[in-house]
Amino acid sequence: RHGAFILGADAFDNGHFAISPAEAGAMDPQQRVLLEGGYVTLHASSFDRATLNGSGTGVALGIYATEFAQLLAGSPLGRSVYASTNALSIASGRVSFALGLQGPCASFETACSASLVALHSAARALQHTECSAHLAAGVNLMLLQASSIGMAIAGMTSVAGRCHTFDSRADGFARGEGCSATVVCIGDVSAAWRVILRGSAVRQDGRSASLTAPNGSAQRILLLGALGCASVAHDDAAYIEAHGTGTALGDPTEAGALAAVH
Repeated sequence: RHGAFILGADAFDNGHFAISPAEAGAMDPQQRVLLEGGYVTLHASSFDRATLNGSGTGVALGIYATEFAQLLAGSPLGRSVYASTNALSIASGRVSFALGLQGPCASFETACSASLVALHSAARALQHTECSAHLAAGVNLMLLQASSIGMAIAGMTSVAGRCHTFDSRADGFARGEGCSATVVCIGDVSAAWRVILRGSAVRQDGRSASLTAPNGSAQRILLLGALGCASVAHDDAAYIEAHGTGTALGDPTEAGALAAVH
C-alpha cells in the first residue's frame, strides 16, 4: 500500500532525442526517464552532443524489470512496430543510440545491487582502457501492482511503508521509483562534482539458507575484496552506506559482516 513515485514520469521531450511520437508512445517510461537523466548528467560533466557523437563513451545500466512491456501487450500499442524495443538490453542501448556513443554498453539486472554492479563494470572498462568515459546509471519505475504484492507476500516490504534499518521496528523496506546517473572517467573533472572511486568488488552469496537469504561469510569476503582493490585499510573507513534491507534476517547478517571487517 506504500511507495515513492515520480510524478509526470510519462512526460518526455521526444523531439530532443529525435524520437517520433509514435515510437515514444510505445517506449518504456524507464527509457524516457533514463535518456533525460543520462543526458543531464553528461552535460553537467562538460560533455556536449557534438563531442559525444561517435565517441567511445560507454553506458552501464542497472535496471530491474520492464513492466511496461506487459502493459503494452494488452493495449492497441502492443501491435506497434516499436513494441519490441522494451527489452532490458534496449534500455542501455537507447542511450548509446540517441547520443551516438560507441563504447561498451550493457544492462545489469542483479536486483538491489544492479546500479552498483553497473558502476563496477564502468570502472573496470576504464581500467582496461576500453573507453575514456563511462555513464553509469540506474532506473526503476513501478508500473504493476503484482511486483509489489509478490514482495509483500514474501515479507520483504514494510507494512508501515517505512525503512527502520538496524532497528527493532524493522519489518521490511519501502519501494520507490527513481533514476540516478554518474559519469566515470580517468583524469581531471570539475572539483565541484568530483568523487574518487578507489575500488570496488562484486560477489554472490552462493549457498545459504534459501535462494534469497544472505550469507555473512560471503559478505565479509566481499568487503575485504573491495578494501583490497582500493588499497584501503579496514580501519580507514569513515562512513559506511549499508544495503539496509530492514528485515530481521538481512540486517543482523549485514551488521555482523560489517562488524567483523571494520
